[in-house]
Parts: sequence; structure tokens; C-alpha cells
Amino acid sequence: MEIGKRIKNLRLSKNLTQEELGERTDLTKGYISQLERDLSSPSIETLFDILEVLGCTPKEFFDEEEQEQKVVYGANEHTFFEDEEKGYQVKWLVPESNEKEIEPVYLTLSGNGTFKQFEPSLSETFAYVLEGKVTIKLGKKRYMAEKGEAIYFHASDEHQICNEEDVPATLILVATDSYL
Repeated sequence: MEIGKRIKNLRLSKNLTQEELGERTDLTKGYISQLERDLSSPSIETLFDILEVLGCTPKEFFDEEEQEQKVVYGANEHTFFEDEEKGYQVKWLVPESNEKEIEPVYLTLSGNGTFKQFEPSLSETFAYVLEGKVTIKLGKKRYMAEKGEAIYFHASDEHQICNEEDVPATLILVATDSYL
């Protein structure tokens, strides 16, 4: 059994950094890192303290039947939001992805539609334009991308994607969670 890998997966599922887990268990970030890489073995007491913080019982932790991860998401599982006033539709391709490390969406901008403006963060954003042409406002700069082009940027400035054309534009957009 790879104890370190299981600890790391639990930690990530709780959206905790190594430092946060260390603080909550009175352990150092370095020690948590060593545990996760199986370079060190925790005492039973330390392991139980870690599991308590991670909300996992020892029985669940040592149960050899691991939960099978969901890999394929069908169209019937997508969630949808539309803002007619601003002229955009968002389809979340993975349920609850806004609670995960990356958030993949299918974005449709009507003619002259604008997606919401985002504040600066630690996020990274990738998009691929499927149809039409979009403008990316990043701080005081503007960039254009059209069908078949990819977009990638660090969200360290205010940013917004909009469609300044009269015809709709669609893109696949993937953003990382800002706490990473």
C-alpha cells in the first residue's frame, strides 16, 4: 500500500496545501512532503492525527477497495447557466468542477456578448476558439483570437473575454483554481 500517495490524494481532495495540513497537525510542510513521497513513515499516532484532519477513518484509509474515480462525464451531467443581458452561456463540462483544481467549460458568446470580468488571481487560463473571434482583455492590453487558435495566460491582471463581432463565438475554456 502506498500510504504517501493516499495521504496526498486525501489532502488534495480537501483542497489543502502541504503547509495547511502541517499547521493543522503540528507537523512541518517538509515532513508532510516526505510522507507523501513515501520517504518517511508516520507513527500510528501521527497517521491517525493526519486522517482526523482529512476527515477519514483508519478503516476507510486502509480499505483496499479504492473508490473508482469518475473518468467520463456524459452530456446529461453538464450544468448550464445563461446571462442573456451580457450575452453569454456557460456549460460546465464536469459537474462540480468549480470545486476542483481545474474548471473546464464550454462558453458561447452571442454577437457582441461579454463574459464576466474577473479580478486578478493566481489562476492560469487556457481556451481554444471553436467558432468565431474573441477579444481577451488582460489588464490594459487586448488580444484577438479566432477559430482554431489557442489562448493561454496567467490571470495576474483583471481579465475578460468578449465577442466584439456580430456573430456568435464558442470556445472551450479551462481555468485553474486560484488557490493553487
